[in-house]
Amino acid sequence: MRTLLRLFGFAWVVAFVGGLVGAVLARQRVVVEDDPEASEISLLATFGPLEFVSTASTFRGGTVECWYGGGTIDLRSATLDPAGATLRVTAVFGGAQVIVPSSWPVRTSSAGLGGINDARQQAFVDESAPALTIEGVCVLGGFGVMSERPDRPFEPAMPA
Repeated sequence: MRTLLRLFGFAWVVAFVGGLVGAVLARQRVVVEDDPEASEISLLATFGPLEFVSTASTFRGGTVECWYGGGTIDLRSATLDPAGATLRVTAVFGGAQVIVPSSWPVRTSSAGLGGINDARQQAFVDESAPALTIEGVCVLGGFGVMSERPDRPFEPAMPA
């Protein structure tokens, strides 16, 4: 039993250090595209918060990486591209809430020790509408899909 605990402790330290190295490398390699009107986004949260609201008229997806950080990605003021959108996500000791309109179909798939969970009531989903696909890797982190922020009501983004 003692050997098993040592092995678990060693694995935890290796995962933690590996995540720290990954976070530092992500800061160097990821080019952030966080324009609210962009059709494709590239968001990064490392050791801190992430707050993003999209107003894109043809949202096609993009990438979101959360390394020891996370926050909120609000897509309620965006319009999905008619072909749908794909959001590729990575969560390592972090994660985010993805907030979408209640009518959007959302398909999820993830690998790792964590996941992506759609917590919305499925009765309101329009399966004939374009879909948002969220796929990615979650290591001791994850993403939650919901239609409202638990901390405040929806306020539409004002045009600039």
